[in-house]
Amino acid sequence: MSEPTPSRPIRFFHRGAVVEVRDAAPTRTVLDWLREDARCTGTKEGCNEGDCGACTVVIGEAAAPGDPQAVRGLNLSTVNACIQFLPTLDGKALFTVEDLKAMTLDAALHPVQQAMVECHGSQCGFCTPGFVMSMWSSYEHNRAFGTQPTRQQLADELSGNLCRCTGYRPILDAGQRMFDLPAVALDTAPVLAALEGLKTDATFSYAGRGTDRFFAPTTLDELAALREAHPKAQLLAGSTDVGLWVNKQFRPLGDILYVGAVDDLKRIDERDGELRIGAGASLEAAWSALARRFPTLTDVWLRFASPPIRNAGTMGGNVANGSPIGDSAPVLMALDAQIELRKGARTRRMPLATFYVDYMKNLLEDGEFVQGLAVPLSVASRAVRAYKISKRFDCDISAVCAGFSIELDAAGAVTTARLAYGGMAATVKRAARAEAAIVGQPWTQATVTAAKAALAEDFKPLSDMRASAAYRLQVAQNLMQRLWLETRAHDPLPTRQTSVFSVMPHATAAQET
Repeated sequence: MSEPTPSRPIRFFHRGAVVEVRDAAPTRTVLDWLREDARCTGTKEGCNEGDCGACTVVIGEAAAPGDPQAVRGLNLSTVNACIQFLPTLDGKALFTVEDLKAMTLDAALHPVQQAMVECHGSQCGFCTPGFVMSMWSSYEHNRAFGTQPTRQQLADELSGNLCRCTGYRPILDAGQRMFDLPAVALDTAPVLAALEGLKTDATFSYAGRGTDRFFAPTTLDELAALREAHPKAQLLAGSTDVGLWVNKQFRPLGDILYVGAVDDLKRIDERDGELRIGAGASLEAAWSALARRFPTLTDVWLRFASPPIRNAGTMGGNVANGSPIGDSAPVLMALDAQIELRKGARTRRMPLATFYVDYMKNLLEDGEFVQGLAVPLSVASRAVRAYKISKRFDCDISAVCAGFSIELDAAGAVTTARLAYGGMAATVKRAARAEAAIVGQPWTQATVTAAKAALAEDFKPLSDMRASAAYRLQVAQNLMQRLWLETRAHDPLPTRQTSVFSVMPHATAAQET
């Protein structure tokens, strides 16, 4: 590979024009740039860690031809500006609450803003710009497709926006009211023209005013070469975790290797009897693909963080991070997922269940990175379940997350069992003793009771701010009981009796068992 291109400014489309930033630190956040440099103070800083949604903005990217999710050629995604590093905007468009008023071309408010006024959706107003941007994303998508979201769909889309004073009823009223007002659509033509002018196939290299470099390769080969050349550089995907290292821990990152410009790393497709998920595919795209094939995963998909986090973060990053409370790993282990690693021209695979060796430690070598995940489609013959237990229903970290798959023979005996838990040990791992207590046995209450006892040998959980050790063990055992109640041969509980989402308006017939 040739030497990386010389450092150049960060270039992106904002407020009707292409902006160039030359002297910001590579870890300067979009939020800080907006408020302190661009003087766009409508976007607010709340938690500064991607939880409250006060800083929600919308990122626009040119869509691939035929993309069914595109809004007139543009992909629009809500993200948290507080944890997005400014260089990740290169080649993209940034929309903030200031843009909405400009779209009306007169003294009127945008329909989203007007609906908030009419429905009394704002009290102190601090959270309002973030709500407005999430609602605007919904407005543009639904207007483009000729649809209107249900009240529950609006609630799902706003699950990453917190309100402390007004409450959600008037805000949801406004989310429905905005479609009744005279329509105002984003003119995407000038945005797409600007993005076409910014398009480049060359690796983006940026240093700003410091010595640390930000590299954004555009191909897998370039990424692999840069990773070998800079094995200590910080890999960056959605910044949903790394961003907190800077904001909350004030950690210097050194050189940064950004994977978000590698389109091949974002691919999700079916090949050779497997669902292949590129490590750069967003959490939203990856969970959506899994839920289409395994509808019982819908609950955990919609409860994984929030739309702005799922739009920015990646499943590959969530797995590579190795957090013992990450929600992707237990589900993927239950699906017998393989993880694909790359170093230079070499690729290797292993079961995800063997990838973790200790707390936040894995089998990645220096200069190696996660290239993708592969789920065998044959798992569709099993009963698959995923359960998330957390203090808050939406947008919260799990105390326990369980991923299960089980298969029975014609006589009702268990032939295959995968029982994986997060939050129960230093790593996400399968419950080997509990699995052994099940396989080969009839799927009965007695078998489940034996498996529940074996869980006490599989795990010695810790107590922390989210749950005590005793609570975690009891919950893990209770989830085993729930699995049996839902999958037993005689009188299994239907989904409508066990899933909140199944009785909400957006539930699909495929979710019924």
